[in-house]
Amino acid sequence: MVKYYALTILLPLVLLGAVTFGAGELILAWPTGEEAISRTLAADRTPLLNTLTDFGSSLSDTPYIVALTAAAAIACRLIYRRWRESIFLVAAVWSQSLIFLATTELVGRHRPPVSHLDPAPPTSSFPSGHVSAAVCFYCAVALVLTTHLRNRALQVVIWVLAVAAPLIVAFSRLYRGMHHLTDIGWGLLLGTCCVAITARILYGEAQNPPERRSRGGLPSGSTTSR
Repeated sequence: MVKYYALTILLPLVLLGAVTFGAGELILAWPTGEEAISRTLAADRTPLLNTLTDFGSSLSDTPYIVALTAAAAIACRLIYRRWRESIFLVAAVWSQSLIFLATTELVGRHRPPVSHLDPAPPTSSFPSGHVSAAVCFYCAVALVLTTHLRNRALQVVIWVLAVAAPLIVAFSRLYRGMHHLTDIGWGLLLGTCCVAITARILYGEAQNPPERRSRGGLPSGSTTSR
């Protein structure tokens, strides 16, 4: 069991961290011209967009994500009466956080050369932790909810909201001068990969690991037709 999860979840996350670091180093080594995008957005700022993006950025502020993840994990445990969904939510959110923290200082990318509308955290610009956290939390919650729902229309609504939230955060962070375009792009990719990797806890082989299949080839409680 431990070996199975180490190979299917832990190892891919370690590799993802290495790839994230490598991508950051490549971005620093090759001029991307992204400063022009940041300057254009900064020049076109309006009071209305300043207010809206302040709200948009706050959708993934660290204190909120931590509190929401804890609340969602507790709610899943109480509603579904098992730990699988709760563990998945925590694993998805914290996996991106650990990769982000392990790579951001090593890459050390400066933030865009425009005025920043938010206080700059001590971490560097690459990747965007706000964006990756938003993907992991909102999409992980959507995955849990739609797994237990059969109403197709409601599933679509949940996923539209779950995808919209990280995109709003991404634009807000870019608009407010806190990240380059590639920072938020990699944040979206990092979050998506973390959700996909940790989804093993909910789906597929993670529900029926090799140790269990080896005991007669079927999960516990299964029967064969005779």
